[in-house]
Amino acid sequence: MRTLVIDVGTSGLRAAIINDDGSVSDLHYEEFSPSSPANGMVEFDAMAMYAAVKRVATAAIGSSSADAVGITNQRASTIVWRASSGQPVSPAIGWQDLRTIGECIMARIEHGFQIAPNQTVTKAAWILNNVVTDASVRESDDLRIGTIETWLVWNLTRGASFVTDHTNAAVTGMTNASGTEWNQKVLDAFKIDARHLPRIVDSAGYVGDAVELPSSPRIMAMAGDQQASLVGQGCLEPGMAKITFGTGGMLDMFTGPTAPTAARRTDGGTFPIVAFSQNGQISYGTEAIMLSAGTNIEWLRDDMGLIDSPSDSHTIASTCATTEGVVFVPALLGLGTPHWDYGARGALFGITRGTTRAHMVRAVLEGVAHRGADLVDAAEADSGLSIPEIRIDGGMSRNPTFVQSLADATARPVRVSSITEATTLGAGFLAGTAAGQWSHLSEAASTLTWAATVAPLGDPGVGRQQWTEAVSRSRSWIPDLSALDF
Repeated sequence: MRTLVIDVGTSGLRAAIINDDGSVSDLHYEEFSPSSPANGMVEFDAMAMYAAVKRVATAAIGSSSADAVGITNQRASTIVWRASSGQPVSPAIGWQDLRTIGECIMARIEHGFQIAPNQTVTKAAWILNNVVTDASVRESDDLRIGTIETWLVWNLTRGASFVTDHTNAAVTGMTNASGTEWNQKVLDAFKIDARHLPRIVDSAGYVGDAVELPSSPRIMAMAGDQQASLVGQGCLEPGMAKITFGTGGMLDMFTGPTAPTAARRTDGGTFPIVAFSQNGQISYGTEAIMLSAGTNIEWLRDDMGLIDSPSDSHTIASTCATTEGVVFVPALLGLGTPHWDYGARGALFGITRGTTRAHMVRAVLEGVAHRGADLVDAAEADSGLSIPEIRIDGGMSRNPTFVQSLADATARPVRVSSITEATTLGAGFLAGTAAGQWSHLSEAASTLTWAATVAPLGDPGVGRQQWTEAVSRSRSWIPDLSALDF
């Protein structure tokens, strides 16, 4: 069988074929970046995105055919469109968009809802309140509100299927704690009509025929990008976890069939998620977030001029065995889990006259690794489960110095995915299992191969103590931002 995967990321989109042996072939990619019309605003053209998806998907299918389709996507980006015309009423609002910070604060004050600006609900409400001003339109059955997977399925099926899956629905801010149905209290507070929202279905299962693509393959899976990566790295048992090191860093851990008691952030700074769902059964997980990971490497290259390319960070850092006491806190965008301090700022401690470029570059890599260890500690504390090893993907997973630093900071072996974008594999595994390519997810995961397994060296104790002190000094640098709590 040949399973087509459509993978829509933040800066580009790809399509590829997943074969029976788990290999990836016929990969096609297009850059697709959002625009920023004003500070804090992130938008994109949903029609242009769909056109690009059709191009890469058609190219991946080629002269052959596809038996099934899996879709994985950046989560929470929001599109509102009219069913009668198929046209969006406005530019789509990206998940990174911060224009609704005020609405999130007021939702906490007036209703007690803990909603973050990177969730869907306030983005949808903003479009309805600022664009869809005609009451007759808002009250009609013509509006559709959805995230990227919903938009793609609706278009690929020519409007026949209006659905989302549990992994995407659960991060909109509009569902109950289990992610199984829309929360009417939230919808009422934001004046969102449930008729305009998609039906919530399993991540793996038939949702319609992609009649817009050659051979009209069956759409058999949808999943948010981080959950797809979790599946794509074979994390299918409680305590198994992966970290994706892209622009930011995302740890996701599989916890099992027990639903969370609340949909909001925990006291330990992690979030409950739906890992995936199939055959009417939902599996859950825990997510911990690092606001900047690869961003720090870009900063070294583009702003500091200390490296010429991302690979230089390994080459240069490997020329010194230690940082000689230099510690970097990668809080360029604040600190996520476990602190959630938006007013924290990046800091470099321990510089002496003997500090070299190599020491500073190594300190940046080790700082991101220590943030990875923070995520592991938080996920274990909040879930009550132990994480025996870390599985990683993303651009930084190809940096040997960083991977060793992560193993040392976490005191755990680190397995490096053989494919940088495990999201593609995960969506393929979900769709292929639903279509009969494999009998179950564990059979699909048995095809996985690993680029490397790196064991920890030495005792991380002293380094972690020094790290904790450095983080405490970087916090509350901008008190007003540190006071924000989403």
